[in-house]
Amino acid sequence: MTDLRAAPARPGPGDAPTGSHASGLARARNAPTGAGRLRLLAWPGYLLALGWYLLTYGLPYSNDMVFVWLIGALIAGAAHGGGGWRGWLLVLRDWVPVMAVIWTYSLLRGYGAHTPWPVRYQPQLDIDTFLGGGETWTVRLQHWLYTPGLPHWYDYAAVAVYMSHFFVVFIVLAVLWRRHHTRFRQLLALYLTLTFVGFATYILYPADPPWLTAQEGHMPVHTRVVWDVLNGSGLPRAASVFENGSEFANDVAAMPSLHAAYPMMLALYFWPRASRPVRVLLAAYPAAMAFTLVYGGEHFIVDIVVGWAYAALICWGVPRLFGRRAARTAPTSAAEPAPTPTDPRR
Repeated sequence: MTDLRAAPARPGPGDAPTGSHASGLARARNAPTGAGRLRLLAWPGYLLALGWYLLTYGLPYSNDMVFVWLIGALIAGAAHGGGGWRGWLLVLRDWVPVMAVIWTYSLLRGYGAHTPWPVRYQPQLDIDTFLGGGETWTVRLQHWLYTPGLPHWYDYAAVAVYMSHFFVVFIVLAVLWRRHHTRFRQLLALYLTLTFVGFATYILYPADPPWLTAQEGHMPVHTRVVWDVLNGSGLPRAASVFENGSEFANDVAAMPSLHAAYPMMLALYFWPRASRPVRVLLAAYPAAMAFTLVYGGEHFIVDIVVGWAYAALICWGVPRLFGRRAARTAPTSAAEPAPTPTDPRR
């Protein structure tokens, strides 16, 4: 007679697995699939590729490369979040058109350097000379603070603030795209409107910046601080932003200063909902950019003030324009009170 107590029982189809069999099934279930491996490798792969690019070529300051790496980060985020192909397509749907618009603006901005109107410098120079009490603040600040060939800590800080112009708005837009798509569309509308209104002004009122005005002999010679510090830092890729002869370059696109306008746009847009610490940053960023632009010889004070005015007008006007348009296109039935239901007992 067979001893049934000594025979190991085989699990039936409905029995729960035990022992090594159970652990093997658990390992099979937990083994990463193709999609799981993609999720795990998305961010490490992106960061490795970005690190290689930075070490090989330096920081990507051109619009096309900034957008390539920004879109790459959003795709990595979509892959990590498990969005799959749908998440990738959403990234491309929303961001490739934006990249195309900004690239078109950059190209048109370069062509805008050749206009039939004379380039202006005297009104801006007169206003700045008046504000400086007989000397422009660019010349005064550099006389007090700048030592050619021996940059101080605040010179490096000025470089960081100036170069943030090429990244900050896009990074903020990317964060809003991930977290609050409605606000992403709102800020994008403000950014594009401000950009193209600025471009129209460049066409109608070409204007020299202080460094170019000095090169032409109309004001005391001074240093273009950001360019000088970057050249001395061994970062040729970064300094190439200022190279002449580029199809995207427009040295007479100084009025208004979009370097000043974008920080003010961000401050005005986020201010109503911002906490007190965030408001400190929102106020400090336009102020730091304004100081950098004047100290570095990039813009006259009046260029900055006009940029701030453009940002204020657009932040005030664009939401109202879209609000009125939405009110006109809303169905009239939505505004009418719903009819009172008939009492079935009558």
